[in-house]
Amino acid sequence: MTPDVPPLRALPDAVQQTLRDFEKALSISFRLHQLDDSEGSHLVYASPVPAKNTDPSTPSPGKGASRTLHPREGPALQLELVGCAEGKEEILADLVTKLVVRAFEFSQEVRFFTYELSERYEEINLLYSISEILGSLLTLDDAARVILGEVCDVLGAKRGSLWVFEAEADLLQLVAAVGEEELSGPLEVSDPRAVTARVFREGRPLIVGQTGSRGHGLLHAMEADESRLCVPIRYTPPAGEPRTVGVINLIGQPPGGRFTASDQKLLAAIASQVGSALENHRLIRESLAQERVNQEMELAHHLQMKLLPVAERFEGAEVAARVQPAKEVGGDFFHLLHLPEGRIGVMIGDVSTHGFPAALIMALSMSAASIYALEEGRPSGVLRQLDDALRDELETTEMYLSLFYGILDPTMGKLTYANAGHPHAFAIHDDGTAERLEAIDPPVGIAGPDSFGERTVPWEAGKDLLLLFTDGLSDTLALEGLSSGEKMVLEVAVTGRNGSPGELVDDLFRRAAEANPSVPADDITALVMRV
Repeated sequence: MTPDVPPLRALPDAVQQTLRDFEKALSISFRLHQLDDSEGSHLVYASPVPAKNTDPSTPSPGKGASRTLHPREGPALQLELVGCAEGKEEILADLVTKLVVRAFEFSQEVRFFTYELSERYEEINLLYSISEILGSLLTLDDAARVILGEVCDVLGAKRGSLWVFEAEADLLQLVAAVGEEELSGPLEVSDPRAVTARVFREGRPLIVGQTGSRGHGLLHAMEADESRLCVPIRYTPPAGEPRTVGVINLIGQPPGGRFTASDQKLLAAIASQVGSALENHRLIRESLAQERVNQEMELAHHLQMKLLPVAERFEGAEVAARVQPAKEVGGDFFHLLHLPEGRIGVMIGDVSTHGFPAALIMALSMSAASIYALEEGRPSGVLRQLDDALRDELETTEMYLSLFYGILDPTMGKLTYANAGHPHAFAIHDDGTAERLEAIDPPVGIAGPDSFGERTVPWEAGKDLLLLFTDGLSDTLALEGLSSGEKMVLEVAVTGRNGSPGELVDDLFRRAAEANPSVPADDITALVMRV
């Protein structure tokens, strides 16, 4: 972007002032002609009136001299001097010539710097305008279209396009276009023919003088009347290496025009602003997506907790229970059931993983248990039906389910239970002994068709406690090997056996919250019942 030098129609003010100063000081007249080989010459300056020589020693009409001037820019000039003092003609001609040429150079420098200032003002104003656009428009597509239109206007481009990289698909997507109504995306980054893809891969700007094909710019398509400027959109994070996030293309200046290094520098500055905006847009989009995920996970957590019975409101027994998932949702659960003849069903389960897959198995298990417990009177039969119902789902997800299900009969004074691989089930007796209710069979999902038996142990109503918990609790409390965690749980239960189940559960979870576990976090569940 440099100014063209127009034909000289009027002398610059500085040149005219220099000649007038000589006219006034030395009574010299001047005539200045512009020389043109094709058209001869024409007069561009003449002294207003013939100067009158007041020096009596100078004969009239005075002597004359001429010089040819060659300004740094513009046509050559012929300077004629009339009225010089005799013997001073050549000296004055040389002096005036030097000063006039210097005045020309001064004027040309002023004109050049004025033009440069105007150009820089336009560019600075464009950059400021783009900053305002990026700050005021909410959607990236709207901002990109407005910015691209502004850039095309300032740089005189006929057409333009802005492409953004999508890392997941390894494609460049078209987000804005000016004068490219038929242009569409996406564009493969590996495309060997496309200028846009090449600039993205190499991360370097490119000015192509004779590539003006529409669209992406195919390297084999040549049009001599258009120039193409392609600049990568780069983003430099506060810490880390710069990366290319897109490409801006400008195509076609007026006939014969060509994009310059100055245009490239300006477009690179604009691309830097756009790159920061693209990164901010990506971070905002990811933040909003994460916020939605967090909201959905929080909702899932509340829904899962609502599936669990409220232990404190269970009639016919004194019960306290709590589930604390390692994540928003988990695979631990407990269940309480009123059965015929005053019996009480109690269940605890631990899915082998946690998160959404485990939460799905937990919900299916609770739903199925509610049905099978009423249909089947024996604990072993309930586990058999649960294994049949869940086997395919557990095999598909490569999970299994440790499960304890017991039926307390206060009238008969007994506890009948089936235990599918759940190690942490105990009867805490009134004398302070802890009896393990041993796992009889493998977990649900990996037990065979002949699995699931049951056992019956005596139960002293009003005195014995049923203590059920998952390994998330014992592992959290383990200080010296995993077995030490179970030992601590039993010590707390034996010590607090005469208190309420709620106080005992609170004490266990308080200790878990204060612990510094050496194993990864897992779902924590505990249930204490006195009948």
